[in-house]
Amino acid sequence: MPPQSTSWQQSLKAFLHPRVATMFFYGFSAGIPLLLIFSSLSLWLREAGVDRSTVTYFSWAALAYSFKFLWAPLIDRLPVPALTRWLGRRRAWLLVAQLAVAAAIFSISLVDPTQPGALNLMAFAVVLLGFTAATQDIVIDAYRIESAGAELQAMMSSSYIAGYRIGMLTSGAGSLVLASWLGSTSEAYSYAAWQSTYALMALTMLVGAATTLIIREPENHRPSNSQYTSRQYLKFLTLFVAGIAAFVSVYVFTAESAATLRQALTDAVNNGALSGLVVETLRLGLAITLVAALVKLLSLTPLYDRQLVQESYLDPVKDFFQRYGKRLALLLLVFVGFYRVSDIVLGVISNVFFEDMGFTKNEIAGVVKTFGLFMTIAGGFLGGLLAMRHGVIRVLYLGAFLTVATNLLFLWLAYAGHDIRILYAVISADNLTAGLASAAFVAFLSQLTNVSFTAVQYAIFSSLMTLLPKTIGGYSGSMVDNLGYPGFFLLASLMGVPVLGLIYLIQRHSAFRD
Repeated sequence: MPPQSTSWQQSLKAFLHPRVATMFFYGFSAGIPLLLIFSSLSLWLREAGVDRSTVTYFSWAALAYSFKFLWAPLIDRLPVPALTRWLGRRRAWLLVAQLAVAAAIFSISLVDPTQPGALNLMAFAVVLLGFTAATQDIVIDAYRIESAGAELQAMMSSSYIAGYRIGMLTSGAGSLVLASWLGSTSEAYSYAAWQSTYALMALTMLVGAATTLIIREPENHRPSNSQYTSRQYLKFLTLFVAGIAAFVSVYVFTAESAATLRQALTDAVNNGALSGLVVETLRLGLAITLVAALVKLLSLTPLYDRQLVQESYLDPVKDFFQRYGKRLALLLLVFVGFYRVSDIVLGVISNVFFEDMGFTKNEIAGVVKTFGLFMTIAGGFLGGLLAMRHGVIRVLYLGAFLTVATNLLFLWLAYAGHDIRILYAVISADNLTAGLASAAFVAFLSQLTNVSFTAVQYAIFSSLMTLLPKTIGGYSGSMVDNLGYPGFFLLASLMGVPVLGLIYLIQRHSAFRD
C-alpha cells in the first residue's frame, strides 16, 4: 500500500485514539488462549512424562484458528438470542466467545494427563479451547476493521499486538512461574499446581468480557439481515453442524487405521515425520471430500437455503476475486498462506528447545516471555509507525527478510547450549522482528478486506495465514528427532525465503505500488 502522508507527531497521537486503546484490551483477551495450547501446555505435558512427539501433536488443536473461515459466516449472520438486541451484533458474539474460552480453559484444568485415557479428554478440552478462541478472534478482527478507517489500522494492529503479547506473557511466563511456585518442576511433577494455574488463567478472560460491556458497537456497514427468519437461521446452523460432525467423524473412525498406516510407512521409509504428514494429509483430504459430498446432498433438501448460503459463503469470495482479478487474488492468497510459515513452525518447538538446552522455567519465563514481550511490543509499535510513514509493503519486505535472518540465530544458540547472554541476544532479535512483521501483516490483511464482508474475508485470510505453518509445526518434534535442532532451525529459516519473491510479485501490481 502507498505510504501515508502522516507526520511522526500525528502517528504518535494515533496511539491515544479510543479505538486504538480498546484494541489493547482485546489483544490481551486474544493472547491468553494461545500459549495455553502451545508452550505452557507443552511443558505441563513434558513434566507429566508425555513424550515430545505427542506433546507437539497437541499444537494441532490450534488448527481451529486455521479453519475459522468455515464458521465465520455463522458468526456474521446468526443473532445471539437476547444478547444481540441488547449489545449489538459484534459485542454479543464477543461476550459469548470470551465466556466460552474461560470455560474451556477451566475444563483443561480438570484433567490430569498422567491418568489412563486422560490425554483423550485433554485433547477434547484443548480442541474446544482452540474453537472458542478462534471464534473470539473472528469477532475481534471484524470489530477492529469496522470500528475505524484504513488510516488507523496500522496503529490498531500495533496496539492489538501489544495487548496480545501481554496476554501471552500472562498465560506463558505467568503460568510457568505460577506452576513452579505452586510446586511443579521437571523433577517433581504436581498436577495440583497445574490445575490451579489453568483455573486462574480462566479468570483472566474477564478483562475481555469487561471491555465488551464497556465499549460501543461499531457501525454496521452491511445490509440488515432482518429478511431472514429464525427458521432459516436454524436450518443454516443445522447445515453447518452436520458438516462439522462429518468432518470429526472421519478423524474418529479412521484413528486406528491411520496409526497402522503411519507405522507401516515409517517402517518402509524410515521417516516418521514424512509418514505422519502423508497420513494426516490423506485424512484431511478424505474429511473435506466427505463434507463436500454431504453438503451437496443436503443442497437437495429443505435444509439448504440457497440465498443465505450464497450471501454468507460465496459472495465474500466473489467480491475478493472481483476486486483484485483472478491472478492477483490467487497470488495474494498464496502470500498470506506463506508469510509467517518460518516463524510459526519454529515457535511450536521453541519452549521444548529451551528446556532441552538446560534453561529452567524461571529463565524461560524471565528471558523468553518477559524480556521477549517488551521486544515484541517495541517491534509492533515500530512496525506500525513505519507502516504509516513508509507504506505497508516496504515493512512487509523488511519483516520477511529479518525473519529469515533472526531464525538462523537459533543455530548459534543450539551450538552454544546453556548461555544466558546468547539467549538474550537471540530473543531480542527474534521478538523485535516478530512484532514488526506482525503489525505490518495485520494492517495489510485489514486493507485487503471489504468492510461489507469483514468477518468472513478476514477469517479466510487469517485462516490461511496459520493453516500451513501449524500443520507443519505439528511435526516439529518429529523433525527435530530426525534432523537435530541445528538442521531443523536451518530448514525453518529457509521456509521464509520464497516470501521475499512473493512480495516482489505483489508490489509489481499497480494496486500495491508505492
